[in-house]
Amino acid sequence: MRPPARSARCAPPDSRCGVSNPAASGPAASDPAAGPPARPGDVTTRPERTATVAAFISHGLLFASWTAHIPQVKDHLGLSDSTLGLALLGAPIGSVAAMLLIARILPRIGSKHTVQISLLGYCLAGPLAGVAGSLLALFAALFAWGAFQGTLDVAMNTQAVTVERAARRSLMPGFHASWTIGAFAGAGIGALGVAAGLSLTRQLLLLAVPVLLVAGWLTTRMRPDPVAPPATSHRQARWGAGRLSGPVLVLGAIAFASMLCEGATADWASVYLRGSLHVSPGAAGLGYTVFALMMLPVRLSGNRLLSRFPRRRLLPALAAVATIGFTAGLLGGTSVTVIAGFGCLGIGLALVVPSVNSAAGRLPGLSPGAAIAMVSAWGWAGFVFGPPIIGQLASATSLTAALAVLPVLTACIVFMTARARVLREREQVNMPGIAGEEIRRVRS
Repeated sequence: MRPPARSARCAPPDSRCGVSNPAASGPAASDPAAGPPARPGDVTTRPERTATVAAFISHGLLFASWTAHIPQVKDHLGLSDSTLGLALLGAPIGSVAAMLLIARILPRIGSKHTVQISLLGYCLAGPLAGVAGSLLALFAALFAWGAFQGTLDVAMNTQAVTVERAARRSLMPGFHASWTIGAFAGAGIGALGVAAGLSLTRQLLLLAVPVLLVAGWLTTRMRPDPVAPPATSHRQARWGAGRLSGPVLVLGAIAFASMLCEGATADWASVYLRGSLHVSPGAAGLGYTVFALMMLPVRLSGNRLLSRFPRRRLLPALAAVATIGFTAGLLGGTSVTVIAGFGCLGIGLALVVPSVNSAAGRLPGLSPGAAIAMVSAWGWAGFVFGPPIIGQLASATSLTAALAVLPVLTACIVFMTARARVLREREQVNMPGIAGEEIRRVRS
């Protein structure tokens, strides 16, 4: 008997042909949670997943460990609230500037080497903030630290997309959950360091040692990024290619709205609870704490959720929880309802940024690093400009009215995530070797 002919639309040699391989067709192929088809990818990507998790934990650990030292830095330099706020802008401005630059550089050197370089710079630049002797020096130190922070952010998310593609299932929420775990650990270490009288510089140097020894070594096991087609590489060689494309704008707008809500919560939750609802200083911190705590379990279960439910349904449903819950919390007008509202906000936003980064890394015709850099820059812009926007609105009206902008933004996220075509067909785009016409279906 003559063997069956192979399909002309077979995947490249390093991937499986969806026609000739029975295990890659049928219900199991379309459902990443179906079991056996996903397990081979999980086994082969285990070292890369471990390395990527280490990078996310390190990023969150170092970032959060310095926040407890901010009052000491302020007192040491004799800064006012306004000048401290100006100095603290150095880190996000540096991050956004680096993201715009790395969009051009990362496709050339790859996410693996970019992670290694930026992780080293991140560990070495942080301690400079502790030895700054003036406002200008502090701004410059935070700008440099933020530049390495932003570069590492883009590079590790690009590596996460590379690992996702190899594993053939959603992994990004789990990586971002690792960041949250690292941030919780860093915040605790920072508080203990302040209580023990440890300086910021010494603390960051002590943390840099295990980060470089463990995470730095693990990054050597990261997976090289897929080689871009010549046409794609040629387009990426032009500065700003894809920056204003439709899919990038859609994903950037979603990231901007989500990160604006997160930045506003970080800066204004305790102020609202303390100033408007007159809770105790200890209870005032519960707003952001509950927000972060409720975000963590959703991200930890995000891989499984995104494997079971389409993103065009899951993300709008979660954002609706944020919209309804936070609106009800504000209308309730008590500390309990408002804190619960911030918790709903954390639930609703938990999977937005991971899903947006994952989608950006799979945009056809753009390198993952360039697309993620541009979308991340939009998100960080929302995080930076969100708190001042809320402050100006509060000055013109009231803080309650200003915070009412947040459920309006989450309602916009409900609409955008439900309608954005770039967030659809995740399973097909994740599979290597899919047909070109199937890729083009996700263009927005």
